[in-house]
Amino acid sequence: MSAQLHIPGVNDLSNDKTTSFPLNQWYIAALSSEVDQQPLGRTLLNHPVVMFRDSSGDIYAIEDRCCHRSLPLSSGTVEAKGIRCGYHGMLYNGSGQCIEIPGQAMVPAKARVGAYTVQEKDGFIWMWFGSKGNHAPLVDAPSYPIHGDSRYVWGGDVFHYEAPYQLIHDNLLDLSHVGYVHQKTIGGTPSIHMNADMKTTGDDVSVQVVRYMRDSLPPPTYTSAYPFGGKIDRWAEIDFQPTHIKIWTGGVDAGSADLTDPSRGGFHMRGFHGITPETETTSHYIWSIATNPVSDPQGTLASVVAQTKYTFEEDKVVIEDQYQNMLRFKDKPMISIHVDAGANRARRIMEKLRTFDR
Repeated sequence: MSAQLHIPGVNDLSNDKTTSFPLNQWYIAALSSEVDQQPLGRTLLNHPVVMFRDSSGDIYAIEDRCCHRSLPLSSGTVEAKGIRCGYHGMLYNGSGQCIEIPGQAMVPAKARVGAYTVQEKDGFIWMWFGSKGNHAPLVDAPSYPIHGDSRYVWGGDVFHYEAPYQLIHDNLLDLSHVGYVHQKTIGGTPSIHMNADMKTTGDDVSVQVVRYMRDSLPPPTYTSAYPFGGKIDRWAEIDFQPTHIKIWTGGVDAGSADLTDPSRGGFHMRGFHGITPETETTSHYIWSIATNPVSDPQGTLASVVAQTKYTFEEDKVVIEDQYQNMLRFKDKPMISIHVDAGANRARRIMEKLRTFDR
């Protein structure tokens, strides 16, 4: 069963009971490593925000706007007590309150900007976006213990997409494209990917897709990181949540392990994909990849991160070209095929979450 995909400019919804993005959710705002000595400005769900750390290293996020003459605060400087505007020097704390105006003793109570709730966990900075009446988080931000697991080393990066966020969901939930798009890295035999043993399950807020590809030729990323003896049995376990997707892929020597065993060995790649809308038509893709090296941890990590980045660059080209062509052919219908089961379930979840409960 297919589902309607909300594509701005193609099938915009005029129903006033819908919003562009699911609210009452934690979204990935940045990698922790992105916010250091300098402020980081980023637009998230149409909200221009600036993130910075105080002298204790705590993270804050406020509107990227000085309330005096509207210069972006992200073009200012970070100090021990907050962030200082680069125009007239007004200093703001982490709650968005101006606490100092150079040359003026009294600071008006109205000299403030909006603030956002953030939580930093496991190398990610999460930001809460609530609906009216739910400005305070309903739950804590998700954890990702893989980043603290001693068996793994990890790295990450950020991409900016000129395409709506749900097209990235589609791409990650349908890995049958891997054999065609990613021949130089994680690809392999296209027919094996298209005919994978696949099971799709889920509930009201999540989708799980499991794919097994036995007796496969190991792709370049795998052979460069792990000493396989010949053909391999591959797996892909995809866990979709409305604001992020976790994907565990890997392989073992063919016939050497039960692919349903959670403690199986072999070569692992555990990907975290934070897909955060910038606007209705642009997106941030904040990702990490973790792997289990058998030797030379830093060399293996560098190779896996570099090849993962190259893989995602290939995806970016496909998705942005796809979106531009959808705009050109916006009156033309799209059909679903067997590999779309996970993506279709995710679309139905997103449609439900985009509806206001009034």
